[in-house]
Amino acid sequence: MNIEKFYDDDLSGQIKAKNFQGKIFEILCLLAILLGISILLILLIDVTLDGIPWLRPQLFNSFPSRFPDQSGLRSALQGTLWMAILTAIIAFPIGVSAAIYLEEYASDNRFSRFIEINIANLAGVPSIIYGLLGLGLFVRGLGLNRSVLAGSLTMTLLILPTIIVTSREAIRAVPRSLRMASLALGATQWETIRYHVLPYAMPGILTGLILGMSRAIGETAPLITIGALTYIAFDLRGPMDIFTVLPIQIFNWISLPQKDFHDLAAAGILILLAILLSLNSIAIYLRNRLQHRW
Repeated sequence: MNIEKFYDDDLSGQIKAKNFQGKIFEILCLLAILLGISILLILLIDVTLDGIPWLRPQLFNSFPSRFPDQSGLRSALQGTLWMAILTAIIAFPIGVSAAIYLEEYASDNRFSRFIEINIANLAGVPSIIYGLLGLGLFVRGLGLNRSVLAGSLTMTLLILPTIIVTSREAIRAVPRSLRMASLALGATQWETIRYHVLPYAMPGILTGLILGMSRAIGETAPLITIGALTYIAFDLRGPMDIFTVLPIQIFNWISLPQKDFHDLAAAGILILLAILLSLNSIAIYLRNRLQHRW
């Protein structure tokens, strides 16, 4: 009996020690989350206080200028919207089609495994590499020059791995029984994918698009590499015009010594956040609506 009591006490002590260690780890994780959120809130508050006084109609209607009071984001806003729309139009069908092929049609062979490994690796490639690729392929190779179309194609290369990976995971999550039931009722494989698999997987696919577009809108290095300008004083009329975007304009203002330009950059950051949140909100609304429907 004494031996059994000894082992019971020893086991109880080990359990208490492990529970204590678990509590310590839980507290450390909570502190890490609170630290990150606190830093983010401090940055947002600082940017908001600096930028709000400059959020005025002139900021949206004026082109960049050497004088802070006359400077605005009109050309940068147009470039950002053009690039975001073109990138989504190009990247979404290509990324989803590639995911459908790899998940539904491709055989399990060396070639398909080679493609899968390279897609996974491309998701972690630094963005500057995509800028160099866009410079050589689109700007010089295809002769698109420093146009908004060249920038959109470069951003498409940047976000395609993310869209493909997340779309494949969403398609893979569709129950196999749904496919079997559709095929058993006489539907072809394409009809099964079109009418059953894609609608069921669309919420996850839109999540991948949200992640990809969030990265594309905030990137600066690839666009600087392909030659996007920091000063444009005219409206964009088409996809072949030279352009600038909000991150580049913000970077240009931050690099200037005058404090007024720093405050303008803070206002630009607020506008960029608003655009990003708006695009994400639209995608999240569509995702939730599809989830409710299917």
